[in-house]
Amino acid sequence: MPNDSLTDLANAIAQGLPGPSGGLRPTIDALFGDRYQKRYHSPSAVRDAYALADGDEGVPYAGIINPDNPPSGPYGGTSVVWFPSRESGSLIDFGIGTRGLSPDEGILTRPGHKRRVTALRRYLARLGVDTWVKHDPSALGTSVPKTARDKYPGFEHVFKRYGAELYACAVVPREAEKARAVVQSFVDLYAFERGWQIMKAYEAEYDAFHAKLRDDIFAAPTFEEVHQLLRSRRFVVLQGPPGTGKTRMSDEIRRQFFGGRGLTVQFHPAVTYEDFVVGLSPDAKERTLRFDVRPGWLVEAARAAKEAPFLFVIDEINRADLGRVLGEAIYLFEPAEVGGERARHVRLPHPVFGESELSLPTNLYVLATMNTADRSIASMDLAVRRRFAFVTLPPDRAAVAQRDVAAATAAFDQVAEVFVEHAPGDALHLMPGHAYFLVKDERELRDRLRYEVIPLLDEYLQQGLLGPATHELYAVRDALEDMVRADGKSA
Repeated sequence: MPNDSLTDLANAIAQGLPGPSGGLRPTIDALFGDRYQKRYHSPSAVRDAYALADGDEGVPYAGIINPDNPPSGPYGGTSVVWFPSRESGSLIDFGIGTRGLSPDEGILTRPGHKRRVTALRRYLARLGVDTWVKHDPSALGTSVPKTARDKYPGFEHVFKRYGAELYACAVVPREAEKARAVVQSFVDLYAFERGWQIMKAYEAEYDAFHAKLRDDIFAAPTFEEVHQLLRSRRFVVLQGPPGTGKTRMSDEIRRQFFGGRGLTVQFHPAVTYEDFVVGLSPDAKERTLRFDVRPGWLVEAARAAKEAPFLFVIDEINRADLGRVLGEAIYLFEPAEVGGERARHVRLPHPVFGESELSLPTNLYVLATMNTADRSIASMDLAVRRRFAFVTLPPDRAAVAQRDVAAATAAFDQVAEVFVEHAPGDALHLMPGHAYFLVKDERELRDRLRYEVIPLLDEYLQQGLLGPATHELYAVRDALEDMVRADGKSA
């Protein structure tokens, strides 16, 4: 473990009360010039109120606040603060000063900050540190809920005094290495939001931490995870924007885990019950009008699954009218039999393969894909949704970086930055998937940007789908166009 200013600070925070004999200020000040550039240090940004522990009413604390605040007294804006105790160590948190959001409205109301704080909770959970995060950091009317307060005994006085101002908190572990990791995560995230430049010696550690946060914002499941979910739930939907590899994943799962055994169909508005379950079709060989029973895709898949595990893939499941397509067959889509219940059956309108009833064998697995970016498609109704497990496939930066085309990774990062930082929650799923940026060279990238990415962004802009992120998206769209034109002069 490094012997540096951050380690010293983490050790001091972890011990709780009493604090260092010289106070916390020297330990906090040491971060600037060691971990962060010294020019970001401001005496008014450092608070050391451990001495309040000696009073009857005060809540001792220390931390870093917006430097535009006065050097003492109430402050406003976001801060990274810790509250020491004598028995329970310290509670570290992100909080808002009692004077309100100003001067940090830009940070506290930006979607990207909320997403990073949420990713921080996931990151710390992997370290075994229980972290509470408020859904909206700027919601001063919402206090820390009782279920969260109960996880942190010994800090009741903190929640009573500042419960409405806290928006992320965790107890700093006593163990030195884990304590450093927790303090680093809070302080480095705060530094990122403030725009502090990290010193060269700590760049790798800083970048690795933020890469993990980025991965947690777009947490992608593995093939094995989806396969295991299929085995336990049987009916699964892969959802996400175009270009995130939903169809590719379903094909790979069929190949790797089902030995290629499966059937793939694609839903669209013209798909009917007769296509999916069973219907009648005219017999063209007969001179008189005669109809034959035609088994639908579901009946064919159920029949094939009687022999061995079989994967039925439904591409673009939400493009069809599911109520009409499924009909009474929706009754069959139960992920598991309850209490040894007999397999469910429905009566078919026409006998098929000599059977007048249909059931789904336990060897039949259904994996569907769903496009979350097309707003012309109605969302799946709750009766159908209840019967499926849902897995989101986000854009994957690593897949782009692995192609080792620096310009493609840079273009992906520019687009991702807009969506992560500025897009409202209902627009994040519109972010173009990584497949748009998977190219073998810069010439192919120019074509992808010119004919696929830029037209897609133009469509978003024309429809006003990005809300407050529109201004930022225009800037990135124009930067991509300049990239295409500059690189294409000799083409």
